[in-house]
Amino acid sequence: MRHARVLGFAGLAAAAVAVVAYAQTTVAPLPEENPVETVPLESVGSELDLSQTVWGDAQAGQGKASVCAACHAADGNSIVPMYPRLAGQSERYIAHQMALIASGQRNSGAVVAMVPFVQGLTAQDMRDIGAYFATQTGGAGLADDGVVADGPYAGMKFYEIGQQLYRSGDASREIPACMACHGPTGAGNPGPAYPRLGGQHQEYLVTRLQEYRTGTTTQTDPALFNIMAQVAHSLTDQEIQALSSYLQGLHDRADDAAGGGSETVAAAAH
Repeated sequence: MRHARVLGFAGLAAAAVAVVAYAQTTVAPLPEENPVETVPLESVGSELDLSQTVWGDAQAGQGKASVCAACHAADGNSIVPMYPRLAGQSERYIAHQMALIASGQRNSGAVVAMVPFVQGLTAQDMRDIGAYFATQTGGAGLADDGVVADGPYAGMKFYEIGQQLYRSGDASREIPACMACHGPTGAGNPGPAYPRLGGQHQEYLVTRLQEYRTGTTTQTDPALFNIMAQVAHSLTDQEIQALSSYLQGLHDRADDAAGGGSETVAAAAH
């Protein structure tokens, strides 16, 4: 099948405003001027109490992030699709996920390999590493634009199935538009720590959506997980694949000018 890049459009932001309340009523963003209590994570021990940290230092984080390079690449643009891109990701989201992995609250799939690398880190180390990757320019992959031959989406291009769900959701199944939380271009929302999805590897996104669809978590504070579990529980395998393909190719047009979305990367296999 052929593949294509998918551009996000700033004009879609107006539509997102209409549905963003769905998420805002569940997890409210914290004030920007407050440098403490910036990650919604229950304390799991003083060394991992992110509420006692301050905004991450990207310069300090660059050295600390050297252990991440083997899987995520030095700049966070991993080339192995099972490992997520971290470049351009929210500092808060990265620190939150590292703390969950270190505490054993996130323990499925490939994250097991991260445990020995994160268990020796302090909460501030996690913020610093998150800050470093947040300053890096995230790339984008390619979306599958092959035509679907049969089924409920026959005649649509494969990525268009995902595009439809991302932009509009499906009211009949109580699936909100993904862009309500993650933005028209997939840039995410650093306030309530909703991650950047645009340009993320399809394989990684499929795994995460399947995990959310199970609705099972060991997190002691599952508020953020439960939002995604509610969104994903009605998605079919085909929709998860298509949504992930669309997101892999999604990027802001400005990324091309900056060089962030111009590299050639592995395409989705379909």
